[in-house]
Amino acid sequence: MAAAEKAQRYEAFVSDVLQRDLRRVQEQRDAVLEQQAQVLQLRSALTRLQDAEGPLHTQVDLGCNFFVSAEVPDPRRVFVALGFGFFAELTLPEALRHLERRNSLLQRLSDSLTRDGAKIRAHIRLVLEVTPPPLPGHTPYLATP
Repeated sequence: MAAAEKAQRYEAFVSDVLQRDLRRVQEQRDAVLEQQAQVLQLRSALTRLQDAEGPLHTQVDLGCNFFVSAEVPDPRRVFVALGFGFFAELTLPEALRHLERRNSLLQRLSDSLTRDGAKIRAHIRLVLEVTPPPLPGHTPYLATP
């Protein structure tokens, strides 16, 4: 019975600890990738804005899909959210440099989370491979993502 108990403990460890950790890392990585997509979208918008000349005419959403027309007489400076409620007024080239730095930081974070996920998957496979064979009538936990 000791082998069956150990197998159950290993399976519980995989399902309770490793699978939970893997989901958490994947959720964090998805959030970082979403932020990275927003940075790339903003960089594209700022590049288009940099090429435009004269005042900027746009529609602004006030909420609940209620749009009003707006005109920005001098679109050469923008406010960029730095985090923690802080904003900086930057020129367009400065804002683009800031977005490049933020994008490289997010890329490093995404790569780190990808490596962490791969390590957790390797631990799951290792635990499942060293688990003793199941007893007749017992279905082991074999689902790995």
